[in-house]
Amino acid sequence: MADMTIEAVKWIGGTDGVLEIIDQRRYNPAFIKLKIRSVEQLHEAIRTLAVRGAPAIGVAAAYGPVLALQWLTGRPGVPEVLNEIIKACDYLASSRPTAVNLFWALDRIRAKASEVVEDPQTTARGLQAAILAEANAICREDVEMCRRIGENGAHLIRDGFGILTHCNAGALATAGQGTALSILYEAQKRGRQFEVYADETRPLLQGSRLTAWELQQAGIKVTVICDDMAGFLMKQGKIQAVITGADRIAANGDTANKIGTYSLSILAKQHHIPFYIAAPSSTFDLSLESGAEIPIEQRDPGEVIRCTDVPTAPEGVGVYNPAFDVTNGKDITAIITEKGVIERPNTERIHVLLAETAGAVDDAST
Repeated sequence: MADMTIEAVKWIGGTDGVLEIIDQRRYNPAFIKLKIRSVEQLHEAIRTLAVRGAPAIGVAAAYGPVLALQWLTGRPGVPEVLNEIIKACDYLASSRPTAVNLFWALDRIRAKASEVVEDPQTTARGLQAAILAEANAICREDVEMCRRIGENGAHLIRDGFGILTHCNAGALATAGQGTALSILYEAQKRGRQFEVYADETRPLLQGSRLTAWELQQAGIKVTVICDDMAGFLMKQGKIQAVITGADRIAANGDTANKIGTYSLSILAKQHHIPFYIAAPSSTFDLSLESGAEIPIEQRDPGEVIRCTDVPTAPEGVGVYNPAFDVTNGKDITAIITEKGVIERPNTERIHVLLAETAGAVDDAST
């Protein structure tokens, strides 16, 4: 098996360092690495999907305030540094609306900054170092989170399974080995033999471009299919489980993920196939009662009517291009997190798991 911690997001250096990302807008596996040196560049990289995947977006955004502070001139004091941190966080929060990990990471940076400035001995340099340390902590935690999700879900994969996955929820979408794909990597480590069907995931083909490449590199048998072939494969008995990632999960288990996920959940239910979501606890947004409240990003119509810059529809035609849809919690067999597995997710079960694990962390820290 290949090591699938491929560092889609990587900080190089200290407070004067640079953020390195793999440019995921490319249509081939010869990935190009970009050096991000300003918060404006980072905002553009997130907006245009150069860095993508909810966990990876959160990790990348956490380094944004560190980059912003590098552009301060003169000898700024603590108030100026704090203001720049808050301004950078607010700006990056406007880059994409759906993936809650982005806002979760930025909230952590804001909270750390507020905590540090409460100490009257804090210096501007010390505040800057503390922000970098928090961003590094978010990155390290993401790597560990990926591993634990994989371990918690590996038992769901059995020999001979055909597994359908949607979009890319692997190493390219996180700082570690992925969420949905982490389960497959951990199952592979345990000697399980299975085949993955990666649907292409229109309009930007993250499944055929990224997921298929990742699984191929790891030595996992993978077959690419068009999005509208999934139901027929289920009818033929070739699919025994569907596993996807998530961008935001409401309090009742309703889950936003790449457009097309909802359709797969309905097909899986029709064919009595388990439908799994793999996501970290940071993807839950308990402030939203249901998926009806999740903001859905609308993207450039050109993504739909062109493919690698080749026109695929008449010029001037109307286009509807939501980046995500919402799967009903009642149609999800289980949500696999780094804290445990939530079977038949609903408001109560989600609250119990997150509250119990939060209490365990609090107890361990006292």
